[in-house]
Amino acid sequence: MTRVYRQMVHFPHIEPVPHGFFYGQCGTVHYAATRFQPVEGATYEELVGMQDEGSAAQYFSDSGSGWAHVGSDGFPASPHGCGDIPAIPDALAEAWKNCSIAR
Repeated sequence: MTRVYRQMVHFPHIEPVPHGFFYGQCGTVHYAATRFQPVEGATYEELVGMQDEGSAAQYFSDSGSGWAHVGSDGFPASPHGCGDIPAIPDALAEAWKNCSIAR
């Protein structure tokens, strides 16, 4: 999941924000949600780019063929958090309390 997002935004020096990672499974599909932050070695471009990218939670799913990015929060984030992301099942969003920590 982190690898997918690094490739998508072209920022190799990022990782999930500690204590803000959500993971779950509905049926055979795995889901994850997190915000990302720059880590040691981040370039100036990465630091500037993450000012916006890092403030939005990112959502991923894996149905057996690898992680795929399925959505992100808007600016500003919806008051319903991941409950407003169509790719995240309602039951999972409820279990995650609408990703309140990730916002």
